[in-house]
Amino acid sequence: MAKNQFAEPHFHDEEAARRWFEAARWPNGPICPRCKSAKFYLTSKLGRYRCGAPTCRKDFTVMAGTVMERSHAKLTQWAAAFHLGASSKKGFSAHQLHRELGCEYNTAWFLHHRVMEAMRRGGLDLPPMGGEGKVVEADETYFGNIPEAMRPKFKASGKPFSKASRASPVGRKRAIIALVERGGEVRSFHVPGAHLDSVVSIVRKNVRRESRLHTDESNLYFRVGKEFAAHETVNHGDKEYARGDVTTR
Repeated sequence: MAKNQFAEPHFHDEEAARRWFEAARWPNGPICPRCKSAKFYLTSKLGRYRCGAPTCRKDFTVMAGTVMERSHAKLTQWAAAFHLGASSKKGFSAHQLHRELGCEYNTAWFLHHRVMEAMRRGGLDLPPMGGEGKVVEADETYFGNIPEAMRPKFKASGKPFSKASRASPVGRKRAIIALVERGGEVRSFHVPGAHLDSVVSIVRKNVRRESRLHTDESNLYFRVGKEFAAHETVNHGDKEYARGDVTTR
């Protein structure tokens, strides 16, 4: 990165970048992005806090609940990307960010896409999808082959995959969970596995409770579905893909 443009500490020091983002997001101290409680406890990991609300008690960082969540990019890279987005009169491109950061192009593309989304929304926070009277469809799929040496050998339950399971899409492909607000935006999440805990966590964090949740018949959604205004399903096992306006197209 050019020294004259990125001379501030938060562009090259992770701890300085964390403090910079925290000051911007939480000028009066950390606030839990899930329940909005201002009570928190420090954890053994710097920058990770534990919500003090008895009904929450979840850990969070400054990235939680924002366009930076679930990213493996460094905070210094995020700081540089936001700086370029805010200071470039004619905008900036992923290629420009790629050159400035010296990172992989796919990282630069991801940062550029998220920064532009934050600027379109007017802030770091990524609000939940849906709302009263709106439909959010949820489904999981598998894409791209995982090298055989890196394929999971055990299920989330701890039980080993059978040889047939490891050869199936669940065992050899990358899990993707997608949320689609009908007539609105789409969010997708690459997860180590489409397990109950990961699916429930993603749906809870990203969909407003007033929404109608549409899924297939998978057991992954039954528990969390009870938390929404309605949980309506179609049965893909019986080749049912739509019933009235209920679908996960």
